[in-house]
Amino acid sequence: MAAVPPPPAILPVSNQKTAPAAEESQPPVATPAVRALINHITATVRSGLSDRRPWPELVDRSAFSKPESITDATTRIRKNYAYFRINYFTVVAAVIGVSLLTNPFSLITLLGLLAAWIFLYLFRPTEPPLVVLGRTFSERETLGLLIVLSIILVFLTSVGSILISAVLVGSGIVCAHGAFRVPEDLFLDEQEPGGPTGFLSILGGAASNAAASAAPIINPVRA
Repeated sequence: MAAVPPPPAILPVSNQKTAPAAEESQPPVATPAVRALINHITATVRSGLSDRRPWPELVDRSAFSKPESITDATTRIRKNYAYFRINYFTVVAAVIGVSLLTNPFSLITLLGLLAAWIFLYLFRPTEPPLVVLGRTFSERETLGLLIVLSIILVFLTSVGSILISAVLVGSGIVCAHGAFRVPEDLFLDEQEPGGPTGFLSILGGAASNAAASAAPIINPVRA
């Protein structure tokens, strides 16, 4: 009877998995921070617009009259601004929006500049560094390039003139309305003394709140 050959030896196999250094977890993209900023600004703008005065009260024809003097016109503008400031800001913003919509190049330029600030500096992690055409840029160099790019696009192109013209037209409309609108029927005592005036304070509060909420996301990325 022939002898049965012994079974082949089984090589030991290790089940331990070693993670290579190249597969280390990359820092997460700060998309939640961008979303938090947008949500805070949207909510705050909606809250501010909810405080605007009724538009029929703004354009009430029976409340318009010629001011008696420059002092009277200045007093009317100050009182009307304290009462209609949200409506006035809406008018100026509408004029700027119409000006940009009628100039698509300026609108696209501003949107591209805003996107560059958001994705290349505000919410971009420091690692890996920014590399353009084989050149590595540090965070300080990126900030300098964005500032120079903003100055060139805003002040050395038609974008700046369009924005300035729109702001001047909107401000002229606001001043003309404030000078001819009689404020005697307005309840100015409803305004909170010492409170923030102007719609820009609303946007500033939104930006600060968004930055505070996004800090826990951004700080680990930049650490």
